[in-house]
Amino acid sequence: MVGGYPDGVPDDPFALYVRRYEALEGTVNLFETRLPGLSPRDIDQTLKVLREQLVEPRVIGDVAALRARVEDLTAKADEQKEAYRAQRAAAKEEALQARQQIVDEAENIAAQDIESTQWKQSGARLRELLDSWKEYQRGGPRLDKGTEDALWKRFSAARTAFDRNRRQYFAALDKRHAEVKRVKEKLIAEAEALNSSDDWGGTSQEYRRLMDRWKQAGRASRKDDDALWNRFRAAQQVFFDRRRAHDEQTDAQFNEALKAKEELLVEAEALLPVTDVAGTKEKLRDIQDRWAEAGRVPSRDVARVEGRLRKVEDALREAEEREWRKTNPETQARAQGMLAQLEDSITELEAQQAAAQTAGDEKLAKEVGDALATKKAWLEQVRSSIS
Repeated sequence: MVGGYPDGVPDDPFALYVRRYEALEGTVNLFETRLPGLSPRDIDQTLKVLREQLVEPRVIGDVAALRARVEDLTAKADEQKEAYRAQRAAAKEEALQARQQIVDEAENIAAQDIESTQWKQSGARLRELLDSWKEYQRGGPRLDKGTEDALWKRFSAARTAFDRNRRQYFAALDKRHAEVKRVKEKLIAEAEALNSSDDWGGTSQEYRRLMDRWKQAGRASRKDDDALWNRFRAAQQVFFDRRRAHDEQTDAQFNEALKAKEELLVEAEALLPVTDVAGTKEKLRDIQDRWAEAGRVPSRDVARVEGRLRKVEDALREAEEREWRKTNPETQARAQGMLAQLEDSITELEAQQAAAQTAGDEKLAKEVGDALATKKAWLEQVRSSIS
């Protein structure tokens, strides 16, 4: 008995119950098709419904075969549930490892040396890690509540520690910047106090010392440091602009002196060679007086012009010495005595040389001849010194 028709039997009384069987069979087919993608919960619910529907179905069809299929699918469903649980466990383990890596990286970021931390990059990375955590929460398998809470507590503590370190670092940095700013403002005041000085060399040295102290002071904040540097350079620039103007004026004066001294050098060098010591000395003294009055020349030309004048002075000094040697009575007396001695010695050597030649002693004759040549050279030197 599958049913009845209280209002009369239709033309095809079995068609309804055949369709019901086909519908039930379609449900089994659909379950079989979807089985690989169903969760254990969905599998159990579907099997429960199918078994209930197959207890005493009001259908016409091969119910026994359909029941057998459901039993076969039950065995497959058990395998599918085991595979699903294994897959789920693997996914949970993967999710656990991923969360653990997020926490470990966050703790490493928080544990960085406060002085070497790249705060902008590290902060951005922590935000990326937080986004990854949220993404796992939304789309990944859920962890055990205790495990997830413990990991979140560590992650949150790392973020809190990082934020605390960042606040401390920038508070200390602000303090250092304030101290550097104070020191540099003091240096600016010193630089401004010096820029009206006319002590060109001493003030230039002092500005170099100020620059050394500026470098040692460190850096203020970027905005303040640039402004402070501009003020410091401006204070120095006032002095160096004044010094440059002074140097340009001095250079003009020095160039005039150089021109005058080069003309005097032409006069001085025209006195060479020295033939009249007294006359040359008088003319050179006049040139030296005008030389001193001409003033300073550019430093690059000092050695050149002074060297040329010194050559003239040295030539005059040598001429004076030669004249003195010729006119000095004591020198003349010594020279005359030496001259007589040399002449006697030469006469004696000439006699020895002649005797050696007569005796045929060529070696002795040569030795005497060498000594004779030396004595004659000395003789010429002494004669020239007293002539």
